[in-house]
Amino acid sequence: MISDYLEESFIAFKWAYSLKDQYEPEDFAVFERWIGDYVNNWAKCDTLCNHTIGTFIQMYPQYIDSLKNWASSQNRWYRRAAAVSLIVPARKGEFFNEILEIADMLLTDDDDLVRKGYGWMLKEASREHQQEIFEYVMQHKKIMPRTSLRYAIEKFPKDMKNKAMEK
Repeated sequence: MISDYLEESFIAFKWAYSLKDQYEPEDFAVFERWIGDYVNNWAKCDTLCNHTIGTFIQMYPQYIDSLKNWASSQNRWYRRAAAVSLIVPARKGEFFNEILEIADMLLTDDDDLVRKGYGWMLKEASREHQQEIFEYVMQHKKIMPRTSLRYAIEKFPKDMKNKAMEK
């Protein structure tokens, strides 16, 4: 990818995902470099991370610690990537403890796109762990940005949403 055309990055990132059956541990360094070199907006971040890196992490869970390192990066796209790479596994109830660790690390992040990213991660985790995510939100709602909280509770029943939104 030489240009900054969104369509080119989508093709490259989707192509990388189409090769998922051939992923090897060494590929992580390539994906990590792509975030640093080519990701400069939320659409590119989510396209690369949701399926490509998420699938890679499912195949090679030992790399989840790298996501935790990303969560403390100065680069907003690495921080968002730390969360959105776990969207697909979160839907399946996977990596629950790591999801909470990353949410803790990003809890008071100043960047709105990072806040939305980890809120989305929590929302997807709530599909299989609704009560646990509700408890997490209730425990942290005094310091959790409203953006993250609203994303996290989006799929909750109305009564749980109302309780989480109470000041």
